[in-house]
Amino acid sequence: MKKIFNDVRRLPEFEKDLKKLSKKFKSLDEDLGNFLKTALKLRHKLNIDNHSIVQIANLGIEYPKIYKARKFACKALKGKGAMSGIRVIYAYYEKEDIVELIELYYKADQANEDRERIVNHYKLLTR
Repeated sequence: MKKIFNDVRRLPEFEKDLKKLSKKFKSLDEDLGNFLKTALKLRHKLNIDNHSIVQIANLGIEYPKIYKARKFACKALKGKGAMSGIRVIYAYYEKEDIVELIELYYKADQANEDRERIVNHYKLLTR
């Protein structure tokens, strides 16, 4: 199968989030693969904005752009479809065509992204 992006990376914190949520939502790993092949491909390769992914503003980070996926289909949450409540925070390095997965959370457990995690990681890169 042809790669969609040059690389897809996962921060160690993302791996911890995935491991924790995978205990609750058994299909999460497979769902994440589908998300990369569909939603991210639509947004970044085909330039189709279906309003499921939004750029996170006011982080003070110029590059890479940081996004939040508000619609994430999870098979383990039957009947919810893309309105599962699972959120994916990621960075997209457009020039390098690299996706970096930052955070994964469930809305019932956490209201919003961990802005401190994002800023701390990417501010270190710009020094």
